[in-house]
Amino acid sequence: MPRAMLASFANRIAKPDLRWVPDEGLTASRLRIELLSGLTVALALVPEAVAFAFVAGVHPLVGLYAAFMVGLITALIGGRPGMISGATGALAVVMVALVAQHGVEYLFATVVLMGILQVIAGAMHWGRFIRLVPHPVMLGFVNGLAIVIFLAQLGQFKVPGTMENTGHGVGGGEWLSGLQLYTMLGLVALTMAVIWVMPRITRIIPAPLAGIFVVAALVIGFGLDVPRVGDLASIEGGLPPFHIPMVPLTWETFEIILPYAVILAAIGLIESLLTLNLVGEITGKRGGASQECIAQGVANVATGFFGGMGGCAMIGQSMINVKSGGRTRIAGIAAALFLLVFILFASPLIEQIPLAALVGVMFMVVIGTFAWNSFKIMRKVPLTDAFVIVLVTVVTVMEDLAVAVVVGVIVSALAYAWNNAKRIHAIARESETEKGAKVYEIQGPLFFGSSEGFVELFDVPSDPDTVIVDFAESRVVDQSALQAIENVAAKYEAAGKRVMLRHLSRDCHKLLNKAGHLMVDSDDDPDYQLAVDYSVRTGILGGH
Repeated sequence: MPRAMLASFANRIAKPDLRWVPDEGLTASRLRIELLSGLTVALALVPEAVAFAFVAGVHPLVGLYAAFMVGLITALIGGRPGMISGATGALAVVMVALVAQHGVEYLFATVVLMGILQVIAGAMHWGRFIRLVPHPVMLGFVNGLAIVIFLAQLGQFKVPGTMENTGHGVGGGEWLSGLQLYTMLGLVALTMAVIWVMPRITRIIPAPLAGIFVVAALVIGFGLDVPRVGDLASIEGGLPPFHIPMVPLTWETFEIILPYAVILAAIGLIESLLTLNLVGEITGKRGGASQECIAQGVANVATGFFGGMGGCAMIGQSMINVKSGGRTRIAGIAAALFLLVFILFASPLIEQIPLAALVGVMFMVVIGTFAWNSFKIMRKVPLTDAFVIVLVTVVTVMEDLAVAVVVGVIVSALAYAWNNAKRIHAIARESETEKGAKVYEIQGPLFFGSSEGFVELFDVPSDPDTVIVDFAESRVVDQSALQAIENVAAKYEAAGKRVMLRHLSRDCHKLLNKAGHLMVDSDDDPDYQLAVDYSVRTGILGGH
């Protein structure tokens, strides 16, 4: 028996597909596309990682190391080839309070614990709960993140070194003005124009990469006075050093880092799994949610021990990769390795890239990410769904992704419960099998939302001595439903009448029988062709 149980458990565990090129052979053309996509992503990662490090209140290299470590590990063992992970703003805004109060060493310890929690979530297959996120919440998530990405770029239009650490990346600081501002706006527009035109000319080079090269060459060649990557911070450094977080191994330390670790793990997994679904819709391929949870966890444990600030999937960079043609693990691996090369060897060159080029790339990502069809959809879907789309979008911008998704799911669930609660009704008729009895044919599910309406369906004083409640078109769902049935039976019992239950489905029969409500005189099978009537035992749940 134990061997059979272990075999059954082993069969349930899906073997992850960790091939670098899952669906096609590795050709020279495919390798070129993947490497160029990776280079484009790496260039876009640099200012993002630096900016998020500033938001979290840590050294820029802490953000860059996280982008490298998390990006590399998730590319190798993640659940969805084509996804890009790294340091993100959604996590940085949570980290800033921890770093300010306790220091960066506590952040590293928190990231390690965050990763352990994510591995546990993956091992327990909790990633499958992402299926419960309704489509309106997904639309709100996409629109909200597109707006967040747009707002994050506004910080690049400020004089480098003057932006304050507000936790949002765009607060405080002195805006560019005069010729410098107009030049940067022109270069952003030029980058966007190149990205828009390039696919119509050739697809040999990814359009975002072409836009970066053209604008960088123009700025460097003519010596234009606009902010560059090096104006944010130097990205020069060495290999990420192995580093055990220098925190006391005490219960007090655990109490400090646990709340942050739980919040960071939840935000990271929600953003990663929603990005996984979005990338899957674009590429037409499914990904492994549980495998992605494990990959994110392993990556964060590793980055916590190598001086990184942790991370999760990045929708902006993932969109850049997918739109540039990246479809395999090679692009993500290449992006991480290119980023390491930038840190080790090419920092003087990368620091000369104008921020305008990278802002232009991200603006095109915003345009491509925002679900513009949601405006059309909201005029056609139920008002509740339209409200959820707007609500999740606003909460994502005003608060954070995790809160927005939870709020959206709760509102959608309540709307669903309310709509189903209104469906409960009954068709009353005389019984054809038992003379003088009255039959109530229940229509609609019986659960917590409809239990009160169910009780109100019955006319106890006027009904005959025998009443049959037919559940052929209904389902008994939860404890509130059991309580409602017992309350009805108690009312008839007090009036000297009896209630019989008929046409219980197997799940309803099991639920009622387990609670002890059914008076079963003999072994029976709920999958019957003939109706079987069950008496109801009262006083079990203490109904009134």
